[in-house]
Amino acid sequence: MYTDQDKPTVAEIGALSINELVGIPMPWPQATAPSGWLKCNGQTFDKNIYPLLGQTYPSGILPDLRGEFIRGYDDGRSIDPGRQLLSPQGFTVQGHTHPSGSYNRGSGTLLYTSVGMQAGGDRVFSETRENENAGTETRPRNIAFNYIVRAA
Repeated sequence: MYTDQDKPTVAEIGALSINELVGIPMPWPQATAPSGWLKCNGQTFDKNIYPLLGQTYPSGILPDLRGEFIRGYDDGRSIDPGRQLLSPQGFTVQGHTHPSGSYNRGSGTLLYTSVGMQAGGDRVFSETRENENAGTETRPRNIAFNYIVRAA
């Protein structure tokens, strides 16, 4: 069982000082950032008030991470070539196909005249459908947090 007597010292665990966390985006489960932290919402900050933060973000502007996923930097791996650190990227869906079959619709009127008929067969009808959870974007399952950075 863990007790206070077992508590390691800062030197024993090589703990970071709070200033070493300056500029690192961290998930935060509340609407308001705690004292000494700023939300990553594209806001500008005064580099004279927050000189350490200004070293990480020399533009004086925090990244706007509202509704965004952070992606690991390619750094020469050629998965996402040409990408720069802190650059935003729009959505995309990898090219793919949706095969479609056809079936006999009996003696009804042909819906798509360009489909034609099979030799010796009856009229055909072809259709595709989107899945039931189709939306306005492609995304993995997720949970919403604010991203915040330590400001100093």
